[in-house]
Amino acid sequence: MTGFGRGSATGENFSVAIDLKTVNNRFLDVHLRLGSELSVLESVVKRRISTRLSRGRVDANITFERTGEVAYELNRPLIAGFITALRSMQQEFEIAGEPDINVLARLPGALQPVRDGLDEMMIAGVVNAVDEALNELEQMREREGEALAAEMRSRLDEISRQVPIIEVAASTLVDNYRARLQKRIGELLARDTQGVELDPARLAQEVAYLADRSDISEEIARLKSHLIQFRETLDGSGETGKRLDFLLQELNREANTVLSKSTDLLIKEAALAIKGEVEKLREQVQNVE
Repeated sequence: MTGFGRGSATGENFSVAIDLKTVNNRFLDVHLRLGSELSVLESVVKRRISTRLSRGRVDANITFERTGEVAYELNRPLIAGFITALRSMQQEFEIAGEPDINVLARLPGALQPVRDGLDEMMIAGVVNAVDEALNELEQMREREGEALAAEMRSRLDEISRQVPIIEVAASTLVDNYRARLQKRIGELLARDTQGVELDPARLAQEVAYLADRSDISEEIARLKSHLIQFRETLDGSGETGKRLDFLLQELNREANTVLSKSTDLLIKEAALAIKGEVEKLREQVQNVE
């Protein structure tokens, strides 16, 4: 589920800000961008996010600044190497002069801020900023979730409208099979000049066989049951995405079975309509935790 959240915290000698962005993903996938100074807190931040979110790709960008007086230290190996190279150049090409301190000070990395590590106040500030961003993110995701739930309920209503169509058409299948079979046999007998008679018992046996092969009463019952469970899960709390995904697989399975068993046009059209709605629901369920 998509969302965005921002959090910040300040202390006597630091400030921290975090931007959280989530996009749809079947699993939880956390990507952090934080400076080297905060690398020790990577596992803490990821654990904080995973306790609140269970699905989606999460991009977290954390900026940390020290606002107090900054002390610098010399990068002695870098400066010594540079001076040695200058001395070698001076001797080889017989150049007069001495190294300029202004040139040395402008060397990239020659002067580095002293890293005193992160104290407890700084760590607490990072955690508080993460929590603040997660709170804002969840508020946005909740609003989107309400709209998503309404859309999913409308899809369920459409599936529910198709089930009675299948049920009514299925109740007349046996009579339709018998009528078609009698008509076909009658046409064949009309071509036979020897006057072969129709065996009612044999006809009844064939009708029973076809009716048994095309019986979809169990599939209809399971479709109704899955729809009820889907609505109950949708209205429930906690992590429901995986259960909804499973129920959609079952709905699709029953629709496929109905299609394979029946040759009735109305039943096939209704089953195809159910499959279409299930596919639309499947895309939406991927966004649900």
